[in-house]
Amino acid sequence: MQKPSIVWLRRDLRMADNPALYHAAKAGPVVAVYVLDDDCAKDHAYGGASRWWLHHSLDSLSRSFGTRNARIILRRGDAVQELRKLAEETGATVIRANRHYEPWWRKAQGELAKHVDLQLHDANYLLPPGAVTTGSGGPYKIYTPFSKATLEQFPPRDALPEPETLSSPDAWPASDALEDWNLLPRQPDWAGGLREFWSVGEAAAHERLEWWGDRVAEYGEARNLPSVDKTSQLSPHLHFGEISPVQIWYSLKERRSNGWKTYEKELIWRDYAANAICQFPRYGLESHRPEFARLKWRDPVSDAAAARDLEAWQQGRTGYPIVDAGMRQLWRTGWMHNRVRMIAASFLIKHLLIDWRHGERWFWDTLIDADYASNATNWQWVAGSGVDSNMFVRIMAPLTQSEKFDAGGYIREYVPQLAHLDEPFIHDPPGHLRGTYPDKIVGHREGRERALEAYKAAKT
Repeated sequence: MQKPSIVWLRRDLRMADNPALYHAAKAGPVVAVYVLDDDCAKDHAYGGASRWWLHHSLDSLSRSFGTRNARIILRRGDAVQELRKLAEETGATVIRANRHYEPWWRKAQGELAKHVDLQLHDANYLLPPGAVTTGSGGPYKIYTPFSKATLEQFPPRDALPEPETLSSPDAWPASDALEDWNLLPRQPDWAGGLREFWSVGEAAAHERLEWWGDRVAEYGEARNLPSVDKTSQLSPHLHFGEISPVQIWYSLKERRSNGWKTYEKELIWRDYAANAICQFPRYGLESHRPEFARLKWRDPVSDAAAARDLEAWQQGRTGYPIVDAGMRQLWRTGWMHNRVRMIAASFLIKHLLIDWRHGERWFWDTLIDADYASNATNWQWVAGSGVDSNMFVRIMAPLTQSEKFDAGGYIREYVPQLAHLDEPFIHDPPGHLRGTYPDKIVGHREGRERALEAYKAAKT
């Protein structure tokens, strides 16, 4: 009787190009398991939007396993303990997993390897984090040289096919029912916009990639225009591993366009973010630059006015249409256009002078593509606090950005109170045209000057 291999699933919820699954299937019977471990990540356990996506992604992958007469075992609790128990129950001597780089998963992988034969595979990035090094052998801290060095090491590894067969163990171990995890919102059910906007699962990811292949040439310029659908929207599929960046790269690599080259660099930015958290595991919790520890932020915990401003930002009631459209899109769909993410983040940090970590937490709870590495790297880039980042003193003017990038149609969709307005009033409606739409919670000049003064004081 051949002993099975355990395949530990996490952010790799796909059949194809799944190295851990592929090699386990070649070795013999497979017991795939997903452990819902909310405690190991602590403050970065999945938020509500991510849990919605996780439910549907696991359901989709379970149906794919079912067509092979196989199953995904669901367990809840401490991942290391549950995997050790599952190995004892099944007689498995090997656990295979795709390597993850979040600090809590690195800790769990190290602990598990003390007790079982843990075989880790590279799966979720174009090149394994740590593979791209400087001439002296150290890690890159700045994106541009990292990107150049990454391109010089291409092509990535070959994408793997789906396993030809999935052999079953002699007996299936016990499994939780997915519905019992209560990942879906019920009272109230706020996920209607997510259901309307998204299709979840590996097949949906590849359908989106096929759609994107016909449009990627336009990405270079059109990616900054929130009113048109010219972004891939593959980020949640990538985050949950329903598709790999290697699959995307090989699908698009023959495209000869500036749009593809720009998009390729966005995939490399994702690799860069993973390298950042390998060097700085607390990147999602602490500012990298020391002056930001001295910056006198307005604290929503102790300052009632700051708390009101944070809530207005979260709810899309700042009085700045482009910011409010983005925050309302986020609440409705669990996603936000990248250009608008930068504008909304800059507004919170600089116009409202609220610590970027409050924004990171809100995005973590509300984004379906909430990724520890990318979320932290992007927020610290906007704040100017990161190892490689924009300068704090470069403060985005939301009204100018809105008009420059032709956001009128986007605002009309997500801020219906303003849908009747034409250019240029849609970007900055005067008082007599605002109707029920709120006044600005802070003036642009006032917010800008306050931020610059606070940063100047922190630097001295």
